[in-house]
Amino acid sequence: MKNTMSEIKEHNTTTVKITRSARLRGDFQIPGDKSISHRSAMFAAIGNGESRLRNYSSARDCQSTLDCLEALGVKIQRENDQILIEGVGLDGLREAARVLDVGNSGSTIRMLSGILAGQNFTTEITGDASIQRRPMKRVIDPLTLMGARIEARENNFAPLKITGGNLKAIEYTPPMASAQVKSCTLLAGLFAEGKTTVIEKTPTRNHTEVMMQETGAAIEIEALDGGERISVTGGQSLRALGEYTVAGDLSSAAFFIVAALISPDAEIRLRHIGINPSRTGLIDVLKQMGGQIEIENPRLAHGEPVADLLARSSELRGNLELSGAVVANLIDEVPILAIAATQLDGSLTIRDARELRVKESDRIRAIVDNLRQMGIEVEEFEDGFRLTGKQQLRGARVESCDDHRIAMAFTVAGLIAEGETEVGGADAASVSLPEFYQLLARSGGSIH
Repeated sequence: MKNTMSEIKEHNTTTVKITRSARLRGDFQIPGDKSISHRSAMFAAIGNGESRLRNYSSARDCQSTLDCLEALGVKIQRENDQILIEGVGLDGLREAARVLDVGNSGSTIRMLSGILAGQNFTTEITGDASIQRRPMKRVIDPLTLMGARIEARENNFAPLKITGGNLKAIEYTPPMASAQVKSCTLLAGLFAEGKTTVIEKTPTRNHTEVMMQETGAAIEIEALDGGERISVTGGQSLRALGEYTVAGDLSSAAFFIVAALISPDAEIRLRHIGINPSRTGLIDVLKQMGGQIEIENPRLAHGEPVADLLARSSELRGNLELSGAVVANLIDEVPILAIAATQLDGSLTIRDARELRVKESDRIRAIVDNLRQMGIEVEEFEDGFRLTGKQQLRGARVESCDDHRIAMAFTVAGLIAEGETEVGGADAASVSLPEFYQLLARSGGSIH
């Protein structure tokens, strides 16, 4: 195979070209889960003592979190296979000498805002052009109710100027299902006087709650009818995470799983992947379609369930209509699910996914436009789309729209398309998985 790692690195600054791949075979570990990596760095920073994070995500987004924490006075040592963080406790952060830049990371700006709201100083935080288009009122509202003063462009967009301190506890029901909003509010609650409660009508990923339990926060979780009530009592010091290995990222694993399912004679095994029930919605849906996915050696690591995943070529069948809580739990995986659906003997309908319109790109439009470029018939809705298959993908020029999940999803599409597929803006993948093209090529993907 002529596609070397150096060649791919050189090319993915602009485009990658993909042709139909004969056989995919792989057995490897995926870099750490982005969601858990962000949180592990934040909790290590505000905990007391030293934390050593292994398999921390190589994603640009997660490096942005480390950069922001360093600017706030946290000592961070980056080594080849681990990140060493000296926690400063709840009261140890210092006013940054510069504007914090989160790059493309919505997780960083929204969750870190909760911590900044608890500080007795003013911080300005912003990000790239995409971040400056993404709605921030969803975190501004609860933090303002708690007593923080926040200035924002049009009261909704970054840059945010956050003046914190003297927070009071609130009870808050987010208007949308969002783990970032929940996490932001609970993180602010660590610094507030009293018990801060978030009521979720639709449960979202619970990595923040798991990590609060790991660090000894005073957290209570109560099941409600179809939802949850999560409360945290402020002013309690947190212990360090200590030796902590981040589980492999299931959202990144999803691209390799789908590649195996839709490619002929394929088999890919992924090691030490996080299988938190709030994250396995895509696995459940793919299995409903007939996807051969085996969960091997399930175990618990730092309160998070992990396992090895084995995916094989499959005949996908069924008529699925996904909405509500199911879509909320696989929202980030919708782009790669759309690629799988092109090979479904049946139909897939996605509704209640309006949140995709305000991700790194308008993902619904990006999915629909690129699928049509590749000859696929797809019906677009304001809050989703419908695909009826099985359809043959045709090689074409598609655009990432500077969105990592769109870049990776349509690279996978190129593996089974007739002719050559060219993905413009392919370097967007580095936001979440810089190793994506190398890992896919090593597994037999024809990428150059």
